[in-house]
Amino acid sequence: MKNFFVYILSSKRNGTLYTGVTSNLVKRIYEHKSNLIDGFTKKYNVHDLVWYEMHETAESAIVREKQIKKWKRKWKIGLIEKDNYEWKDLYETII
Repeated sequence: MKNFFVYILSSKRNGTLYTGVTSNLVKRIYEHKSNLIDGFTKKYNVHDLVWYEMHETAESAIVREKQIKKWKRKWKIGLIEKDNYEWKDLYETII
């Protein structure tokens, strides 16, 4: 069974945020960290995985990603700090 992930990256604590969705979290975060993908995260140095959640279907993950992208910044920060108050980079915990 394949899992899907919604994730938030940050440039630093309370820094620039990026919300994304993927079916391979480790690979996708590695690509962001290594600047293998041109775009927002490369341009603004947004590489720290500060929050993620797993979904069983691509559809539910995409719906959640779109929901979070519409949120106010304050709500996103609250979501991150609920489980990761110190804004630690969670990448090492998923590899």
